[in-house]
Amino acid sequence: MSRVLVTGGAGTIGSAVVRRLLGDPAWEVRVCDHRRPPAWMREGCEVHGGDLRDGAVAHAATSGCSHVIHLAAIVGGIANFHKLPFTLTEVNNALTGAVVHAAIDERIERLLYVSSSMVFERASEFPTPESHLLECPAPRSAYGFSKLAGEVYTRAAHDQHGLRYTICRPFNAYGPGELPDRDEPGIAHAVPDLIAKALAGQHPLEIFGSGEQTRTLTHVDDIADGIVTAMAAPAGENEDFNISASQELSVAQIAGLIWQACGHDGSELELAHLPSFEVDVQRRWPSVEKAQRLLGWEARVDLRAGIAETVDWVQARAPVA
Repeated sequence: MSRVLVTGGAGTIGSAVVRRLLGDPAWEVRVCDHRRPPAWMREGCEVHGGDLRDGAVAHAATSGCSHVIHLAAIVGGIANFHKLPFTLTEVNNALTGAVVHAAIDERIERLLYVSSSMVFERASEFPTPESHLLECPAPRSAYGFSKLAGEVYTRAAHDQHGLRYTICRPFNAYGPGELPDRDEPGIAHAVPDLIAKALAGQHPLEIFGSGEQTRTLTHVDDIADGIVTAMAAPAGENEDFNISASQELSVAQIAGLIWQACGHDGSELELAHLPSFEVDVQRRWPSVEKAQRLLGWEARVDLRAGIAETVDWVQARAPVA
């Protein structure tokens, strides 16, 4: 049995990854997060706390593990990227630097770095293959740049120290696990943000920008399965993968799906267009051919079912008066 460390395991994607690992008898799971994990995670996993930017904490968390899935980072919605550019750049780079250094020192068999679709925020090829990274201009957003820097850290550790790695880029994660920020729209990701507005009966429903921007929503359970599959597969060694569904939808279409999932008549949907942000990716549609070919992996959760599940989860935890 192998032991895997999941950094940021108490987060939305992290929790899904831990749940996926606990369902596989091949893995013992250790979680390191500065937040207190939920009871089910504390019961099923070895839990370490502390700030992973501290090298001693990173080494203690990594010691005795064969694999590391590095998720710990400051994330959030589009408003968060613009509100905390220095903080998230500083923190994300420090986290990755310390965790990668510990992985080298502890002779980890495989480091899986969880990057982001935001490394492709200036993509010009669609659907976007992993190889486009070589031609794609660097991200303008601090968040996208911090995730790209993490990929550079990871590959550099391989080039200089022989650390075996896999890089996974989730696209537009949604699903149970993330609550909306009621005080500031855009701090959370778009799906929980729109669910909260629709459940509150907001009419017209507010979205950022024209609504013509496209996204490829991917359920957190699919993302978790893709991450674990890539980490375990021999074909995933020293490779990068887009971990995503394949259906490209406009933000306006996504708003319509959420509106109806919240119990409203689709014909009554009206949209109000809020000013967007300096960096608002206009098209996000990845190629998933590489993951299908090398890993035999593809997303499976039906979008309408996944959104309905997410609506139920948000409504149960953040009821609207």
